[in-house]
Amino acid sequence: MKPVLCTFLIAFTGLVFAACSGVETAGGVADRQADAMVANRPDMPESFRAVDDARPVELHWLGRFKSPQLNALVAEAQAHNRDLQAAAAQVERARALAAKAGAALKPSLAVAGTGGTTGLIENRQTLEDFSLGAQVSWEVDIWGKLSAGQRGAAASAEAAEAQLVFARHAIAAATAQAYFAALEGSLQLRLASENIQTLEALARIVQIQYDNGLANSQDLALSKSDLALARSQLEEVSLARRDALRALELLLGRYPGAELELVESLPSLPASPPPGLPSELLERRPDVVAAERQVASAFEATARARAARLPTLSLTGNLGNRSTELADILRPDNLAWQAAGNLLAPLIDGGARRADLAAATASQQEAVANYAQTALQAFGEVESFLDLGGSLRTRAGQLDEAAVEAARALKIAELRHKEGEAPLLDVLTVQQRVAARKSQSIHVQRLQLDQRVKLYLALGGDW
Repeated sequence: MKPVLCTFLIAFTGLVFAACSGVETAGGVADRQADAMVANRPDMPESFRAVDDARPVELHWLGRFKSPQLNALVAEAQAHNRDLQAAAAQVERARALAAKAGAALKPSLAVAGTGGTTGLIENRQTLEDFSLGAQVSWEVDIWGKLSAGQRGAAASAEAAEAQLVFARHAIAAATAQAYFAALEGSLQLRLASENIQTLEALARIVQIQYDNGLANSQDLALSKSDLALARSQLEEVSLARRDALRALELLLGRYPGAELELVESLPSLPASPPPGLPSELLERRPDVVAAERQVASAFEATARARAARLPTLSLTGNLGNRSTELADILRPDNLAWQAAGNLLAPLIDGGARRADLAAATASQQEAVANYAQTALQAFGEVESFLDLGGSLRTRAGQLDEAAVEAARALKIAELRHKEGEAPLLDVLTVQQRVAARKSQSIHVQRLQLDQRVKLYLALGGDW
């Protein structure tokens, strides 16, 4: 064995043994990641249980509302929403970066060719020189630095894909909520218009009674005041409906002209989820999955930064031909080859690699904290929206009872006023209460639909 090669192998072997203590396997990285995530997960409450029929994370929950128009609008939003298009582009970018990181593990091949002419000005002699060659280079992934980079990039791509899924759910939820708000606006607008018609008819009756001395000026002023107030509320409701339509059109990628034609009734409320909550929540909610993949990417980045402090070995090979005649550039007897190995062991870099490792470690800690917060937020949303559902159910029952009693009170007030036993003020007051109860009932119906949408989003889909 040649002395130079022996010296190279001895030096390289010594560096290998010196660096082995800092090497971390892929399994070791995964174990550290799993331990960190388990240690930072919130405690699972007893109300969360395993569910055998957990469905895949898709938009199945839309069918629970039994609204063909809602399904069509969500499909349009999924196809044309600009935020989703941006998220899809981010996924493609992450996939491309993962492919680039994987390419570093493979040898690279390059072909180079040159040609030129040199000469002396005085004797006009020229010399032509041509070369053609191929070069193969490969960095040996001894410490797993390149594979860690590839795994980290793949985890980042998976995180981007999960974020895209969550964005689709979020856009679907926002579309449904904007749709419900627009429908409520239409119902409130119709109720306000009916109230105005009633008050206009009442104002005409009071005017006739006043002209004939059967009503006083106070009754006339009250009827006109309530009519003016109702017209003001009609304008307010009309503006709210137009705003809801514009919000929906923006989600659909349309121009916000408040011109969307919708049905004029709220869909039926889906049934409440079964008792118990899915313990698989942290494995199926797309944003939690994305946070977990970011943790994996951060741990791989730390492993890569740690491996970057160790020696690197690169192998290169050249095969080429050089000739003064272009016609001889491909002659086999002119071919020459060269093989070389390059060992680079960092000694002094001003602390750059140590700083890279410290930064990667801090990013890893940040990713773990973000995952823990995302998981905790997921549990908090589920608990809050379940609680909200019970509260809205109670409110809806109370409003139904209030509407029945208000309607009964209105009949009594109208009868007493007709017989001259009660002033008009009593009729107007009760009448406004009846209209208010109807308006509140419509609003709570919409809030209940919103609660179902939020709960589906919090659970990561239907269950």
